[in-house]
Amino acid sequence: MGAALALGERGRGRTAPNPNVGCIIVRDGRIVGRGWTQPGGRPHAEAMALAEAGPKAQGATVYTTLEPCAHLSARGPACSDLLIAAGVRRVVAALGDPDPRTDGAGMERLRAAGVDCAVGCQEGAARQSIAGFLTRQAHGRPYVTLKLATSLDGQIAMADGESRWITGAAARAHTHLERARHDAILVGRGTLDADAPRLDVRLAGLEDRRPRRLLLTRGTAPDGWTAIADPAAITTLDGINDLFVEGGAATASAFLASGLVDRLLLYRAPILLGAGRAALGDIGLARLDDAHGRWRLADSRMLGSDRLDAYVRA
Repeated sequence: MGAALALGERGRGRTAPNPNVGCIIVRDGRIVGRGWTQPGGRPHAEAMALAEAGPKAQGATVYTTLEPCAHLSARGPACSDLLIAAGVRRVVAALGDPDPRTDGAGMERLRAAGVDCAVGCQEGAARQSIAGFLTRQAHGRPYVTLKLATSLDGQIAMADGESRWITGAAARAHTHLERARHDAILVGRGTLDADAPRLDVRLAGLEDRRPRRLLLTRGTAPDGWTAIADPAAITTLDGINDLFVEGGAATASAFLASGLVDRLLLYRAPILLGAGRAALGDIGLARLDDAHGRWRLADSRMLGSDRLDAYVRA
């Protein structure tokens, strides 16, 4: 299942509105098929793995990060039907599919055909991998990651607005990797006017990743950008599972105040700026006690001389 999860990560940020699923097919202790959801959401991971396995899929065990779909689509057959036709012996899924068109029906169909089924292998890791799809199914909005790059004293720029660069090359490269894993990137009008960001992915081998560019504004957006009037409007966005919010301070504060941040990436450089520009403004806290218990540390690492701390909603 770990290998299947790694394959599923290859599709992250490219499969919406479908989930980024990975699949491994094993027979006689050997991997005979590998697959992951392709850009645009089709073919599905199971279909890709079955195509590679061919006749070796008969009698094999399938590891997939999400329950095989049970619904018919003009874009392709149901994966549960494909697995039955291939003659697989066992299917292990990390998660059940919350999509009401499947939601248990995929495993039920497999069991009815005599296939041994199990659900729950590495469930936590799978939930993290396809958090965007799961958040959209549960809440009707994308999974939101907020990125902040600050000095040790919480500043994102000098008092005059100079901010290039707070962090070093390794941290900036990590940010580009995060961009590649998201369907869309959002900034505020102030960031657009001050920095004219391209919001592209400048990493070798990933230059073809083109996340949609969103602008938080009550006005109009330039060509190639999509305007949303307030954070709550992310519920109206189609085809976006994972949203990356890059700033600036007013935009970050607005998303935090709205309770719409699911994951926080805090890059901190070993510098002090003093009277600079703070990373956040008012986020709606009335009491100090209300600030506690909201975030759980999920990862911490050094990126060159900078530290990255990743938090998820507690």
